[in-house]
Amino acid sequence: MLVRFQPDLPIFICMIIGILDSGIGGKTVLKEIKKLLPNEEYVYFADSKNCPYGTKTLPELEQIVSDGVEYLLDKGAEIVVLACNTATTQTIDYLRKKYPLVPFVGTEPAIKKACDESSDGAKILLLATEGTAHAERTRELVDLNKKPKQIIEIDACPGLARAIEDDNEAAIDKILAELNNTEKYETVILGCTHYPIIKEKIAQRFPGAKLIDGSVGVAKEVLRVYNELN
Repeated sequence: MLVRFQPDLPIFICMIIGILDSGIGGKTVLKEIKKLLPNEEYVYFADSKNCPYGTKTLPELEQIVSDGVEYLLDKGAEIVVLACNTATTQTIDYLRKKYPLVPFVGTEPAIKKACDESSDGAKILLLATEGTAHAERTRELVDLNKKPKQIIEIDACPGLARAIEDDNEAAIDKILAELNNTEKYETVILGCTHYPIIKEKIAQRFPGAKLIDGSVGVAKEVLRVYNELN
């Protein structure tokens, strides 16, 4: 624990919470966590060098994410948040075995929320990186939560996370323009933490669709783990 001593004020005991993402996308998760835990210490690891994680092989990704976890632990992190759908869906089980004493909180595509909040016959689109789109865990979430008449389609959006990371508006617009049949979806899941950064652009591409991401749910889980540790 990190102890702060301030003159003439009570002693505050703060927990250090580590946030790991393949770049700036995890800030969308951090923002929601801070709403629930505004007085804690945060260490953010933005692995822009390896962005996007979605194009990495599993062994590459396990090594990359482990290096990020080591960095956060060296900085004193007592909870590690994987603010990345790809890192979570592909490596969180590996990390929990490698670091059995570390509380991990992951970020998964908000498929359950989308299914729960959409109509019985809704067409739902998951926008994700290639790694998340093809992950076994993503398929499990679809199978567990899809209502019988719902249709869930997945678009891997190659290059979108990198374009957002680089603030490359021309590339972002080109990728979004290539998305097809954008008016047929009732709900669109933002399955990468980079995507809420361009939420307005995505909303314009999907008129009338409800956009959903998992940031609020991740923040609530961090709060639950935090309360268990205190």
